[in-house]
Amino acid sequence: MATDPTQRYYRAPCPGCGAPVEFKSAQSTHAVCGYCQSTVVRNGDVLQRLGKMAELFDDHSPLQLMASGRIELDGKDIPFTLVGRLQYKGAAGVWTEWAAFLNDGTLATLGEDNGAYVFTRTIDPGREMPAAERFRVGSTTAINGKPYSVAYTGQASLISAQGELPKLPPLGEPFGMVELRSADGEVVSIDYGHTPPNVERGKSVLLEDLQLQGLKDESAKDEKGRQFNCPHCGAPVQVQLSSTKSITCGSCASIINLDSGVGAELSSAEQDEPVQPLIPLGAKGQLQGVHWQVVGFQHRMGVEPGDDEHFGWSEYLLYNQKRGFAFLVDSEEGWSMVRPTTGAPQLGGTGSTATYLGTPYKLKYSYEAETTYVLGEFYWQVTRGQKTSNRDYESSKGVLSMEQSPNEITWSAGDKIASDAVAKAFKLDDKADALKRDDTGPFVAKSGLGCGTIILIAVVILVLLILLSRCSRCDPRVENCSSSSSRSSGGSYGGYSSGGSHK
Repeated sequence: MATDPTQRYYRAPCPGCGAPVEFKSAQSTHAVCGYCQSTVVRNGDVLQRLGKMAELFDDHSPLQLMASGRIELDGKDIPFTLVGRLQYKGAAGVWTEWAAFLNDGTLATLGEDNGAYVFTRTIDPGREMPAAERFRVGSTTAINGKPYSVAYTGQASLISAQGELPKLPPLGEPFGMVELRSADGEVVSIDYGHTPPNVERGKSVLLEDLQLQGLKDESAKDEKGRQFNCPHCGAPVQVQLSSTKSITCGSCASIINLDSGVGAELSSAEQDEPVQPLIPLGAKGQLQGVHWQVVGFQHRMGVEPGDDEHFGWSEYLLYNQKRGFAFLVDSEEGWSMVRPTTGAPQLGGTGSTATYLGTPYKLKYSYEAETTYVLGEFYWQVTRGQKTSNRDYESSKGVLSMEQSPNEITWSAGDKIASDAVAKAFKLDDKADALKRDDTGPFVAKSGLGCGTIILIAVVILVLLILLSRCSRCDPRVENCSSSSSRSSGGSYGGYSSGGSHK
């Protein structure tokens, strides 16, 4: 817990069982009794019981009530303590938000965001918010004069809560959620479960930067509780990560949805035509100075509008306990290491350019993508056949990608990585040839063709001829195969994201 002096707090007996219920923040209007699970609301000097709260879905998060840390806000280092926990459910899954009590007596939110975390505070938007239905994904709006891109619109419902909380929406009743993202990395969440809508703004954070104390030991899990039998073939399935929402059976490769927890009725979907990842699940390696473990794999196919030739690429989902998730993308043009962004790049008028955090990018590819095979664990609800509209951008500094589904836009950014660095990181020297890609850097124009350039062109042509000759015998169990085209994909640079309010 934070060592700074605690602000004045309010305590009263629970009207359901008589146990003490404590409010640290004046902004907190509701609480869930830790003894009888009654939901209570402050009414003057007494508490009123509203009903009983549903049990929490155990997401095995490393966070827990009364964990404390520090956050820099407006240039000040402010202590905070996690005093409440809310669980929401949307069309694509379940997520958790934590109520953080700041030392100035106000509440903030520490919430999930595409496998990472975002710290947000309530703001005054300076105007009346339009109805949730008026927001369109991809359009632009302004909050206090600052432009934001609409990244998500949809419905969500509160399914459970714990501890000290702000005003709650009715349990189980759907309400509108809208997410806005800016070109400088900010996210704004508009929650229509309140009247007027609650508007919060913030940026991404790393748990290691919050100096957290009082966490669960390395996201400890009850191993028995996270093991179950596959609903399709009956083989045992072990869940390794606290944030997993989908997993594949190691025996029959069925995709299993864990949204309702492993103790609930599980839904599954069979997969055929297996694709063998070059980097095995569970492999550990160090890339860009961070130790990663491969926890998921998906193979995807793409096609450009008006074209009937498809191309394929693979994405490895990497996990680090303190950094969250990243994607290692394997396309015919090379390897890249990317992560979903909190903000939304600013597009040029025709969409041929994008600017993010001051760096300009140029459009390279525009295509439709589909997930064709998955293995391992995922922090979003993954299904075979998921489709998105993609755009890939490049600059001298790295890669940028946009994925759009009917109700969400996800951006990812990162850098290209040499294939020999991938082989070295995961100790796959025996697969160095299979991992080898073009590894071409950004194109730089020159005044003429020297002998070295001519030799390089000849080598490239020779490699292309070899690749073409292999198309008919490419074995997806051994390597990444395109279906019918020698044209390479730029990769999706990040994968389909989970839905709902990620905050």
